[in-house]
Amino acid sequence: MVKLDKIYQAAFVLKEAARRTDLIYSEKLSGNMSGGAEIYLKTENLQVTGSFKLRGAYYKISQLTDEQKKAGIIACSAGNHAQGVALAATKMGIKSIVCMPDGAPISKVEATKALGAEVRLVPGAYDDAYNEALRLQEETGATLIHPFDDDEVIAGQGTIGLEILDQLPEVDAIIVPVGGGGLVSGVACAVKQLNPNVKVYGVQAEKAASMVESRAEGKPVTLSSVATFADGIAVKHPGDRTFEIINNYVDDVVTVSEDEIATAILTLIEKQKLIAEGAGAVSVAAALFNKLPIEGKKVVCIVSGGNIDVNILSRVITRGLVTTGRTTTLQIALEDKPGQLVGVSSIVSNCGGNVISVHHERSDANMAISSCFLKIGMETRDFEQIKQIRDALTAAGFKIVS
Repeated sequence: MVKLDKIYQAAFVLKEAARRTDLIYSEKLSGNMSGGAEIYLKTENLQVTGSFKLRGAYYKISQLTDEQKKAGIIACSAGNHAQGVALAATKMGIKSIVCMPDGAPISKVEATKALGAEVRLVPGAYDDAYNEALRLQEETGATLIHPFDDDEVIAGQGTIGLEILDQLPEVDAIIVPVGGGGLVSGVACAVKQLNPNVKVYGVQAEKAASMVESRAEGKPVTLSSVATFADGIAVKHPGDRTFEIINNYVDDVVTVSEDEIATAILTLIEKQKLIAEGAGAVSVAAALFNKLPIEGKKVVCIVSGGNIDVNILSRVITRGLVTTGRTTTLQIALEDKPGQLVGVSSIVSNCGGNVISVHHERSDANMAISSCFLKIGMETRDFEQIKQIRDALTAAGFKIVS
């Protein structure tokens, strides 16, 4: 366990660089919870660089010797650690090189450059960028600032745990996003030393569940691949140090699906007016989809980052709308004659739906020459309304193909 005095020292150092982010009670999210859980949001998406990563990076760099600072620093990151390193290094007058996966969101790449770092894009995932960072470290003699498997970095992230206990002393559980494990390790180290009764839970994307697999195996394992739009937690191999801490002090680590993450992002936008990236929203997804035993508890979800690319955000919103029954598409087989479209749209309208797209298909070889397929996109309230529309169309004699 990282000692409490180191985490307190990190909190003192970070006063000059990091924001003490708000802890917000979400009445609307709490109202959606079965079992009466009270949901609070720790808004690290509103941190100076849009992510908690600034805390660990800044504290780590502040502890380097003058000789190390002169030699420069190297980091690897999918984007958020990169920005924390770039800001800290520039503020302290240190040269920084950041290796990033070539699939990292453009917004994160450009933000890192704007903060003063030299960016090297590396083909592959985070772990490939890490290997390139190690090569550059050997070549240049610079200091590698690891994004999670480092005691100073862990201590910096642990300052979030101190803030939560100060802001909500009666907290029962804290839900934390997990990639390599630096954030949840820091939070667990702070919280368990001050109040061991508080539960600390981790959440991963189910298609990047390296820590879950490692806990099952009893040792850190390397996944063959990861596939999640939550790029901030897309890590093939968790930290050896963080694995040890998590195994001893984190109560459980669970997974959420891509659709559940998308729904959480959409819910945060609609219900709380907050923008979260995929990695930042997994904690809320775990609460919304009942992945953890939090009934009747005061629960803090750490929204760890908000640096989501606007193009990805558009797709995520669309996926979230589909997942929650807010939008749908129907394909209907029709006789190709006047009045058919009017009949369909009238039924949709009478049921309270809103048609947003229409496409006629007359060239399908499987249909009769006098027939056509009508594909309509609709805005709806929920799945119950979708069923109502389908039932009404069927009752009127229309054949729904899909």
